[in-house]
Amino acid sequence: MVLLHTPEAEIGTPCPDFRLPDLEGRLFSRDELKGPHGLLVAFICAHCPYVQAIEDRLAGDLRELRAAGIGVVAICSNDPEQYPEDAPEGLRRQAARAGFDFPYLIDETQEVARAFGAVCTPDFFGYDRELRLAYRGRLDEAHRGPRKPGMRRELVEAMLEIAQSGRTTLAQVPSMGCSIKWKRA
Repeated sequence: MVLLHTPEAEIGTPCPDFRLPDLEGRLFSRDELKGPHGLLVAFICAHCPYVQAIEDRLAGDLRELRAAGIGVVAICSNDPEQYPEDAPEGLRRQAARAGFDFPYLIDETQEVARAFGAVCTPDFFGYDRELRLAYRGRLDEAHRGPRKPGMRRELVEAMLEIAQSGRTTLAQVPSMGCSIKWKRA
């Protein structure tokens, strides 16, 4: 497990276009997933302990964003040959365990992760209604521990602000997690 932090965000960068299959093989495009108030793209996987530690909170927080008109999608770009837990069956188990009720897509070629500049799991990209990057940071202050009363829910707070005004005033603290498991050349 290699710990990485996300690089500083290039606010205003357009969201890369993509069309990927979900765990059942149905194709979803960026434009189909976008909500009236924006889009959140989360690069996650099943095997990463950083993602496992936030699964329950992530499910609830993303449910709240969807209710606010923000489209939500998770993408797994890891090489399932090296990490079998990140193959579709492992992702299905994770989605059921965590209560994910949003599309979970597979980036088999890893081209989408490269287009976004994703580096780790979890890695969050929050876009405004014009699909311009407005947030790239962590889920919350709790990191891998439990969320305690008074802790900021940075992703939710930022995305709700973006839904209202198109931008956030919240400081964007880098997310950290396991490196994306790139395929061997």
